[in-house]
Amino acid sequence: MSVGSRIRRVRKFRDMTQKELGIALGYDEKSADVRITQYETGTRTPKIDVLNAMAEVLNVNVLSLKEPTLYSAEDILSILFEIDEETNVKLFDIEDNSDSSNSDTNIGVVINYRVLQDFLKEWKLRKQELSDGIITKSEYTEWKINWPYTADDCGKIEPKIQWKNNK
Repeated sequence: MSVGSRIRRVRKFRDMTQKELGIALGYDEKSADVRITQYETGTRTPKIDVLNAMAEVLNVNVLSLKEPTLYSAEDILSILFEIDEETNVKLFDIEDNSDSSNSDTNIGVVINYRVLQDFLKEWKLRKQELSDGIITKSEYTEWKINWPYTADDCGKIEPKIQWKNNK
């Protein structure tokens, strides 16, 4: 979801017009709605100081307006929140007993989206094949960097790009 879409969603959630948001940000009354329209349509991209001010006016964390980068837990959670808007995300506890000295409960995530679940099943299979020594780290990396062209529906179809070394 783009920054503009995020701004629009939160602005509407807060029941504000574009003009009201623009004026609250300090734009003059004549151009207040034009500027917000430009942000929401992607014609202009607000700078970080404008996003921070907008977050304050809208009473939200600025992370809910920024486009996530996937390099932090906050950004990953922000993406999961976006997915939750479109489909039902289920959360559940998973006991992790892999380290007998430290038994923790982790949280599992299920995204109720059949295509994504099929992709995740194939990814799980590739990780298991790597762990079992069936494929090499190099093959696993090749599969990831060329995905989805390397996808084979867990061995049911021929991938567009061959990624396994024929030994």
